Amino acid sequence: MDRSGHTLRTCAARNYDAGIVGVWTVDRDLLTNAYDAFNARDIDRALAAMHAEVDWPNGMEGGYVHGHGAVRDYWTRQWRLIDPRVEPRRFGTDETGRIVVDVHQVIRDRSGNTVADQMVQHVYTIRDGLIRHMEIRK
Repeated sequence: MDRSGHTLRTCAARNYDAGIVGVWTVDRDLLTNAYDAFNARDIDRALAAMHAEVDWPNGMEGGYVHGHGAVRDYWTRQWRLIDPRVEPRRFGTDETGRIVVDVHQVIRDRSGNTVADQMVQHVYTIRDGLIRHMEIRK
C-alpha cells in the first residue's frame, strides 16, 4: 500500500494507464493475477497469462508439462489430490533477466491437514507478455 492508501495493484494500473510504467510492472501484474487465478482455481484465467506452448513444472511427478491442455490436465489431477495455495512475497530478477518470485506455499491434503508450509522460488521467462516457462527452486 502506498502513502495515499492505494494497493500496489491499483498504483500499477494507474501508472500503466498513464503510460509511465515499464515492462517490469506489467510482468509483475501478470504473475500476481496468475497466482490469484490459481488460488481461486480459475484455470481459464490462469491459462490466459500463459503462452499456448508454455513449459510448466510438474511439481508432483517431476519434469514438465507442455501447453495449455497439459497444464489444465495437471492442475485438475493435482487439485483432486491436494489443496495448494501460493502467495507471492517478493519479486526480483536474476542475472539473465528472468523474474524470480519468492513464494509462500502451503499444501494441504483433502482433509485439510498441512502437508507442507514453506518458502520456494518460482522463476519465470516472460515472452510477448505471456509466461513461456516456469521453474521451481526449493
